[in-house]
Amino acid sequence: FLYIYFPETHGVSFRIQINVKELLDKDVLLKLLFHLPVNYPSTPPDISVNSDQLTRAQCMDVKEKLLEQAKKHLSEPMVHDLILWVQQHLQDVIKQSATVCNEETTLSKGTEDGIWMLLLHLDHMRAKAKYVKTVEKWASNLRLTGRLMFMGKIILILLQGDRSSIKEYLILQKTSKVDVDSSGKKCKEKMMRVLCETEVQSQHKRFQTFEVKEYSTPEELQKEFETAGLTTLFSEFVPPLLK
Repeated sequence: FLYIYFPETHGVSFRIQINVKELLDKDVLLKLLFHLPVNYPSTPPDISVNSDQLTRAQCMDVKEKLLEQAKKHLSEPMVHDLILWVQQHLQDVIKQSATVCNEETTLSKGTEDGIWMLLLHLDHMRAKAKYVKTVEKWASNLRLTGRLMFMGKIILILLQGDRSSIKEYLILQKTSKVDVDSSGKKCKEKMMRVLCETEVQSQHKRFQTFEVKEYSTPEELQKEFETAGLTTLFSEFVPPLLK
């Protein structure tokens, strides 16, 4: 257990890591973050789920199922019960998740709930001008807004839009020949990392356009995130890249 205490007005957060035996007896290490609001257990906790062995979509499905369970336990301490539940039912959730993925419709919900955000880290761009134009074109075609950000050697792409468009962008980014290798031959992006893929929350501001921007200091970059209500996103994912 790693406990993180916040001031009384914010409640308490803590991380728990559990090993769950999954399909084919493979161990799945689940990293769960529970944030207990001040009026817990009358209000369910906020839950975040991460695992290197599961896809982002599977983690989201596990989180949704845990929140459903939490609503059944209102007014009674529930974290222990939720951990037991996920240990017993993870395999079923993952099986269900695969089925839902196959049947997933690409129709957008057309509401704020359907807006997702993606933060990518690129290692380098050899053919920078061509690469930038390609990213701008994809963002425009998929109606995605956000920023392509350069700060020193750091390259970040922050996108907002329909979940189906975000998924399509990721496929394009991974499968298209967007750059050139050291010998000048066209090549696919092999060193991209997805830092975060999440639903846009009410505290996040929506980007109205997609822009390419350069920043001369980490403080300038941080300010861009803060202006968009993304201070937490910055502090969680960007400082490790500055080291």
